[in-house]
Amino acid sequence: MSKLLPLVSVVRPSCLKNKAPLLILLHGYGSNENDLFSFAAELPKELCVIALRAPYGLQPYGYAWYAINFDTDQNKWNDVGQAKKSMAIIMSCINNVQSLYGTDPSNVSLLGFSQGCILSIALALNHPEEFKNIIGLSGYVCKEFLDDPKDEKAYKHLNFYCSHGSSDQVIPVEWARETPKHLESLGIKNHYSEFPVGHGVASENFFEFKQWLTDRI
Repeated sequence: MSKLLPLVSVVRPSCLKNKAPLLILLHGYGSNENDLFSFAAELPKELCVIALRAPYGLQPYGYAWYAINFDTDQNKWNDVGQAKKSMAIIMSCINNVQSLYGTDPSNVSLLGFSQGCILSIALALNHPEEFKNIIGLSGYVCKEFLDDPKDEKAYKHLNFYCSHGSSDQVIPVEWARETPKHLESLGIKNHYSEFPVGHGVASENFFEFKQWLTDRI
């Protein structure tokens, strides 16, 4: 994996002149900012939608939020240091976006797929005061990325939508099924769905989370 790269983004402005709700999109491992940005045209026009490119380049192409490594026994482990650096960069980017576009700081949502989902969950649990809605697609709670739990009152305003493919060959569905349990242990409102697909987003999945988000912005 190459050195840390400058953050790149693509933007779909809101139809509102000020205090627009903000949606940040975080793509998966090996992809780029244009992947999830394909959703933007179909999402509510009130949203200011910004898709970020992960800061670590992969060879021969694509980007990652953190390295995924394997030992000699093919056990997978995540580069926690890189993940935490990426989360700090994302938080800084959100602050800059709010200043640049005049979005509503009390109405910030995250939508992440796979590795982007894992970081979206971790960001919301580590900084609950900064977020409102989280859409986590094909990911799970990675406890090594989490800070110590906060008082349950800190999470009361959060709302999670999580989904997973029942035939996911990359991230086992069993891992995803632990997510609602973890959220409920913190008193966080959440919805969890499974769809008969692999590591991807079914059309039914898109329409379900689109409606979920529309109802909450």
